[in-house]
This record gives sequence, structure tokens and C-alpha cells, in this order.
Amino acid sequence: MKPRTYSTTGIILARKNYGEADRILNLYTKDFGRISLIAKGVRKPTSRKRGHIEIFSLLKLTAASGKGLDILIEAELIDSFSEIRKDLNKVSLAYFFMEVIGKMTHEGEKHEELFYLILKNLNRLKDDQRLKTLKDAYIVDVLVLLGFWPKGEKLINPEDKLEEITERHMSSKRVGKLLVS
Repeated sequence: MKPRTYSTTGIILARKNYGEADRILNLYTKDFGRISLIAKGVRKPTSRKRGHIEIFSLLKLTAASGKGLDILIEAELIDSFSEIRKDLNKVSLAYFFMEVIGKMTHEGEKHEELFYLILKNLNRLKDDQRLKTLKDAYIVDVLVLLGFWPKGEKLINPEDKLEEITERHMSSKRVGKLLVS
């Protein structure tokens, strides 16, 4: 149960424009798992939060519980992963990482280890050039952590197993395959 006002650290999984100036954010947080927030007025050119809320950015945030969606009050950028954003292949893989978590978790589902796994892989992505290996290892780690695959067991085709479990085609996969394979 979240308090009326709360602070946590989170990674932005996805965002969607809402109304004329607002944006709905999906985040995976250390303390509350996957949450959705509304960032009021963030699309206005004068918004101070505007630059902080990009997909796969790491934020320290404060939010207030609302009737529907919680409301983002404050956002402080911890890491924008600018090293990743300079390389199209790495950006594609980072988006894939976020999509996997978005499709494998549910709102309010808390796994602190999953938060640290995402963070570890984003940090590895900054320097690592073996993107296909990193992508496959990430999928296996997520499947093991969420209980869909036994630890230590070899998985021949992680992407196929992921799609079988989610029962969905991973839209970033196609881009990732073209760029990462």
C-alpha cells in the first residue's frame, strides 16, 4: 500500500501523451514495482520536468496518490544513459529491455531484484558491444527471476520462449533483430 505522498527511484518503461499537455508514464520502481503516473503539464515548452521523462531514464521521483492515476509531483534525473542514446543499436536494445518488462509485469507487482536487473543491464549496455549476447542473457535473467525458466537450465532460443510466455509479438524485437543480430 502506497502512502498519500511517496518518493522512490524508477526507470521509465513507456510514456503516452494524454490531453493537450499531460503525459502518462509507466515506470518500474524499486519500492513499488510497476506503476503508472500522470505528469501534468509536462509537454508544455516551459515544463522543468520535460527533459527528465524519457524512456529508460533513471529518476528519483515524488508522487501523490490520486483517485485514478497517481500524479508526478517532482522528478530528478539520476541517469539519462546518454552513452546509450548516441548509438541506434543500443537505443533499440534499451527500448526492447523496457518492452520486455512492460509485457512481463503487472501494475503494482513488486520485484526489487528485477529493478536492479534492469539497471545492471542498462549500465552494461553503455560499454558492451556484444549486443546479441547481452539481449539473450537479459531475456533469460528476466525469465528466471520471474519464475518462467529454471535457474541454470540452458535456453536455446530466448526470444521465442519470451514470445511464447507473453503470447505477444515483441514489437521492438524486429528492430532489435535487424540491428542486433
